[in-house]
Amino acid sequence: MLNPDKIKISAKNYFEKVRAIRQDLHKHPELSFKEFETSKFIQQHLKEAGISFTAGHVGTGIIALIKGKNPQKKTILLRGDMDALPIEEKNIASYKSCNPGIMHACGHDVHSACALGAAFILNDLKDEWEGTVKIMFQPGEEVLPGGASLMIKEGVLENPKVDNAIALHVFPSMETGKVGFRSGMYMASTDELYITVNGKGGHAAMPSEYVNPLIIAAEILLEINKRFTDLYSLKEMGGEKIPTVVAFGKIEGKGATNVIPDKVELAGTFRTMDEVWREKVHSELNTLVKTISKKYKIDSVLRIEKGYPFLVNDAKLTKSSFLTAQKYLGNENVEELPLRMTAEDFAFITQKVPSCFFRLGTGNKQKGITSGVHTATFDIDENALEIGMGLMAILAVSALVGE
Repeated sequence: MLNPDKIKISAKNYFEKVRAIRQDLHKHPELSFKEFETSKFIQQHLKEAGISFTAGHVGTGIIALIKGKNPQKKTILLRGDMDALPIEEKNIASYKSCNPGIMHACGHDVHSACALGAAFILNDLKDEWEGTVKIMFQPGEEVLPGGASLMIKEGVLENPKVDNAIALHVFPSMETGKVGFRSGMYMASTDELYITVNGKGGHAAMPSEYVNPLIIAAEILLEINKRFTDLYSLKEMGGEKIPTVVAFGKIEGKGATNVIPDKVELAGTFRTMDEVWREKVHSELNTLVKTISKKYKIDSVLRIEKGYPFLVNDAKLTKSSFLTAQKYLGNENVEELPLRMTAEDFAFITQKVPSCFFRLGTGNKQKGITSGVHTATFDIDENALEIGMGLMAILAVSALVGE
């Protein structure tokens, strides 16, 4: 296999370039499926490096191909997502967002920069490894239906057929220099829940003339909260405890102190890690809403926007990647990760091909870099870029030879 030291040297040599790329991406964030300038910027760097690619996938997506010796042997996919979030950045930095109300607050600038860095390294050393590396720069990770699912439909896993896939994600609660892996179930599926409770409005002083949808909505919420906990034991499935979250973050009833509204609208999320259980909960939620509504002789509507599936890391590939990371970074810098109830659209890919999704430590307590993702002060210790691009490159090569 390619000597890891060569990858380390290459990653060090590319560090300043990749840091500048990350800062440029961070300075010019674009929302999901609108990453037009981001896509042009990445394409320009691929052209300058002499890396072949096709563009325009799902509008802004890019697929780059790097062929080593014997390119038909095996194909590994690396993923970098490109979209930002509708957040007004509060950081004070030379690379602070120039686009009002838009910010790379989830680290996708880092993901794309690391994927580009890995591409540069692998392209320079392509005479020293066998197989093909396909690099996917995808739009729209943050919103349904997820850019990964749409790029799969457009054939990103074919021509050449992808054998394994690898992706990383920033992890601000982990110190820079460290990475984390988890084999098997790692992240939850995610569905959006919308309930409209249709009551009968009226003057608050005349209770006999209205049916208060706020009371009905409250009963629905309390019953859901009672039934579904974060570790719900499902007897029909052998007593297995399946991580489950059903939570509502929005309730809106446009009434007043003495005005009962006609309807109340609720919005929430459902997350779990089993597809059979997922469908069963959908059914149970529908039944619950209908039963309570029938009790009050009103109609309510539950709309479920089915989102990303659960993310599962292939046991063999993840074990191999874990060991490779230990060799590359040292045993003390590679950790086992706990389950997470957050979601990620790379899950669509993990459902199709054996994959490994790992976490890249980007925090630095001494420097005060501790803000979480999806916050207005999120940032990274940029030293993580050298680790991220190098590790993506070595993991790709390792997967190509089956180590």
